[in-house]
Amino acid sequence: MARTTDITTVQNVTIEYQLATVGDRILAFLLDSAIITVGAVLLLQLARPLMEADNSWSVFFVMLVILLFFLYHLLFEVMNNGQTPGKKALKLRVLKLDGKEPGWSDAILRSALHLVDSVFSAGTLAFFMILTSRRAQRMGDMAANTTVVKTSLPGWRYSLEEILNISTLENSKPFYPQVRKLSESDMMFIKQTIINYQKYPNTAHEYAIEDLVTHLMPILGIERRPMNRVEFLKTLLKDYIVLTR
Repeated sequence: MARTTDITTVQNVTIEYQLATVGDRILAFLLDSAIITVGAVLLLQLARPLMEADNSWSVFFVMLVILLFFLYHLLFEVMNNGQTPGKKALKLRVLKLDGKEPGWSDAILRSALHLVDSVFSAGTLAFFMILTSRRAQRMGDMAANTTVVKTSLPGWRYSLEEILNISTLENSKPFYPQVRKLSESDMMFIKQTIINYQKYPNTAHEYAIEDLVTHLMPILGIERRPMNRVEFLKTLLKDYIVLTR
């Protein structure tokens, strides 16, 4: 079963994200490591004459490769919205537990401890921490208050990309601004009703959708019954995020 976590943003909006699996993160790490290895090989070719002339340059080269690993993860996670090329290929993203993207201090902690989690311990420490921690966090995640989540999900739920892109009224106009009348617990109930219907599309859950729409119409001042009840409820969820983030 997929592991999820609820992240409450600084605007007090709770959003459920699917956590990246250990397998996802290992594969992303291997892809990133392959890219870093190519860079290290190129550096080796450039440094070979110096290393052949003086063995002390070998130590410098090792330190340079470690620095390359550190800067690779640091720069990509800060400048590419929490995604290294490996994470982007696997549709993963680093996210702070308050819903924000990681900043420089967060990425520095993650990258520095990545050496401990994944390199110096041959990945065993990161593996067991991600597998056993409640929010699938390795040591670097815990220090930086981050986790790694999937950026796209199947079914009705909005992807992380979409949620982050509708953060203000400037780039997304709500269809139902009166959704402000509803509380966060109301929205969680709407969300759960949709989940139940999508997971078990039987008559009982169809009635639940119909009853919910009937209940919401007078509260929101909507006179004409929406043709597509589920899409109507999904739109309310999106509008709520737009208006409260």
